[in-house]
Formats: sequence, structure tokens, C-alpha cells
Amino acid sequence: MKSKFASSAIALSMALFMVFVVGCSDDDSPAAPDTGSGAQLRVVHGSPDAPAVDIYVEGVAAPLITDLSYGETSAYLDVDPATYNIQIRPAGAPAGSVPVFETGDLPIPADVKITALAAGLIGGAPGSSQAFRVIPLVEDFDAAGAGNAIVRILHASADAPTVAIDVGNDGTPEILNFERYDDSGAAGVALPAGENLQIAIWAGSPLERVTVFTTPELPEGAELFVIATGLLAKLPREVDGFSLLAVGPSGTVGFIKQNPVVFALHGSPDAPAVDIFVGTTELVDNLSFGELSSSIQVQPGAYDLDFRVHDNGPVAATVTTPSLVAGERYLAVATGFVGENEFTVLPLGDAFALGSTNPLLRVVHASPDAPAVDVGVVNGGFTAVPGLTNLAYTQASAGPGVTVPAASLTLGLAPTGTTTPAATFDVTPTTGLRAFAVAAGSLLGTGESFRLILVNTSVFPWAAAEVFPN
Repeated sequence: MKSKFASSAIALSMALFMVFVVGCSDDDSPAAPDTGSGAQLRVVHGSPDAPAVDIYVEGVAAPLITDLSYGETSAYLDVDPATYNIQIRPAGAPAGSVPVFETGDLPIPADVKITALAAGLIGGAPGSSQAFRVIPLVEDFDAAGAGNAIVRILHASADAPTVAIDVGNDGTPEILNFERYDDSGAAGVALPAGENLQIAIWAGSPLERVTVFTTPELPEGAELFVIATGLLAKLPREVDGFSLLAVGPSGTVGFIKQNPVVFALHGSPDAPAVDIFVGTTELVDNLSFGELSSSIQVQPGAYDLDFRVHDNGPVAATVTTPSLVAGERYLAVATGFVGENEFTVLPLGDAFALGSTNPLLRVVHASPDAPAVDVGVVNGGFTAVPGLTNLAYTQASAGPGVTVPAASLTLGLAPTGTTTPAATFDVTPTTGLRAFAVAAGSLLGTGESFRLILVNTSVFPWAAAEVFPN
């Protein structure tokens, strides 16, 4: 079910040449090729750290391809057998500038149809498994058969380990020992058309499920490449996060992001330990106040969550989520008083700003008997933090978070408009921290006491720590 690709310098250069020698016309090709040989080439830009590029033939001022960006696929173009030196420059760079890569003089074959995948990292060490490369894939799909699509799966993530592929997410991977830059074979794999499929990625020893994707409905008879690309080290919502890139006969279909992930936080002061169900399927077992669940990955969509008293108890409440979106991670804070029929769930997406190493906090008011509050720094007095003021119960501060110092500090929560904190907390934000600061519990002593629960989203799985008032 898998094939290996040559990694020698000659093979790599030939592959790069095959990718980028496209679209030569009588006006701009040194060899003035006569198209019609039957050879067709297209390129898929699947290198997540590579910029958009322009492709040139040496000695020709006009580029053959311009501004090809990550995730894009060029059209199929005829290629005439000839010898060329192909040069690659960042998009918009002058034609006379030093290319970032050139192939040297290489011949091109005829009578083939090739989808060529640019993979790896421009910043990868030469010769390493992360180094930039182009994988030429000669197309030879089998017939899909009635009711099916035919799919060729590729592992092209530069930082992902050897994996297993479980089509259908039924717990039995069909493709084992799928190494980086392997593919499932030129014939493709027949998959049911007209339905959303679950594709699970497993890794490790013993194998464990890492993540799951939901495909769009596959058209009957379609011939598709499904390429695992992007980086595990990035968040799934980032452009260069680990995802599947679907490419059809007409070009890029789109990125398929990982299924959404939810972490549930028990913050209801008077609720017992709960189990969380969708229908008859248990998602979370025995979650007590202050505890954060393990990650829950579900298909995109909205859900009715039943919160049951642990161990076959009655339903304490049923809450409908908003639509959960692929690629996103959510914190679901259960709060309110069960005894007063005010139990609710606050769904909060991970929207923290990217690209900053400064600690970021997002404050969530989840204490049902506390007034609206201002959050400030206590240092001889109380100074409210802009962006963290007038937060009423069930409200949260803005999604990108508020920058705080990477140092020990005392945070105070004061009734809005006052400068006398109702409670203070000693915290030490660290560089790179992205955390929800959830004010939970009862300020007036009904059930669990008032406290902060810090949910750290800069690690995975997310982690929670309780901080009690001074």
C-alpha cells in the first residue's frame, strides 16, 4: 500500500524540473517547444513554510508561473521534451535576482501525466527528512467503480512521525507504517461517494488515535489526491497547521481541517460530579468541580449535551452547543446553580492572538452570584487592566487575550466601578502562556468557594490549575 521515493540529488532536481517546467510558449521558451506531446504536468504547493513563488526558465525575463502559494495547484499544462534550467524566485522578486533554487540543465520526458507535490520545508536542513523536495506522482488511477470515488493518500507533513491511516475511524487502520513522503499507491483507494468520511490518524507504539478529519462528500467517479500536510507543531486553526489538502482534476478543492476539539470545565458551584453524554454516547466521565476533561474530538456541528449526575444519575441539564468548526478548539465551562435551574454552558473558542511570546489572559466570569467585575493589578493600590473591565456573569474578555507581564503579580477582582477587590490572587504568567482565567465558584458561599481556574491552552492537552484567593 505504500511506495518509496528516490532522495538522491539527481532525482530531486529532476522532480523539481518536472514540476516547474510548465506553460512554455513559443515566445518565452529557449527551446520553443512544440506542445502536443501528450505530457501534462501540474504542481501542488504543499510546503508550509515556503513563500509564494515565481518560476522562470533561465534567460527568459517573463516568469512561467507567478505567485503560486501554499495550498494552490497549477493547471495542467503541456510540456515539450527539451532541456531547460529552471529557476525559482520569491513571488515578485526581480527577474535578474539570485534564485533561491535552480535545477541546472535537465531533460524532460514525454507522454506522462504528473501531479508534482512540493513538500518539506524551505528551512529544513539539506539532506534531512524535513528538507524541501518535490514528489512527482505519475497518475494511474484505477476506475472508481459505481458509487465510489478513487483517492490517493499521501503523507507529506514535515514534522509528523510514521502514522497509520484509519478510513472510517472504526478503530482498525487500513494503512500501517505510513512513513513520511509515502503514498498509498498510484491505483488509489476506492471510497464511498456521496457521504462525509472520517479519516483518523494513528501514531506511536502501541498505536493511539492522534486526530480525526471529516471529509466533504466525495463525488462519484472523482479522482482525488488527499495530502497530509502542514505542521503538528502549529495549531490546527493556523494556515500551516496539520491538515489534509484535497486536490481534484480541476485543482485544489481545499484544506480539510482537523475535527474540532472540546475541553469541558466543571464550574457549577452546587453541581455534583457529572457525566456528559451526546445521546447514548458518553463523552466525559465523572467530572468534578474545578476539573478539566481530557480532549474530546467530535465531528463539526452542533450538539445537545446531557449533563448527568455521575454513575447513571438523572439528567441535571441539557445544553445545545453552537456549531463547532473544524480546526478549532473550545473550552466549555459548565456553570450556574443546578438547584435554581440556572445551569448553563459557556462555549469559548481558542482565539488567542498568534505570533506573540508575551503572556495572554482571557478572563471568564463564571461565578453565578458575583457582580460584574473589573480585573486589575494590585500593587499598593488597584489598577484596572484595560480590556478586563465590567465583566458580568457569563461574559468573557476579548478572544485575542490581554497581554500581562511575564512576572509574579497579584490580580484583584473588584466590583465594577470600585477599587476595592473582593478577592486577590497571586499568579506568575510565563513567556508564551495563553490561558483562560475562569472566575468560578460561589462568592456568597453556596457550594464550592470562589476561586480562579487557569486553563493553559499553550500546551496540549490543555491543563487546568486552581488558584485560591489570598
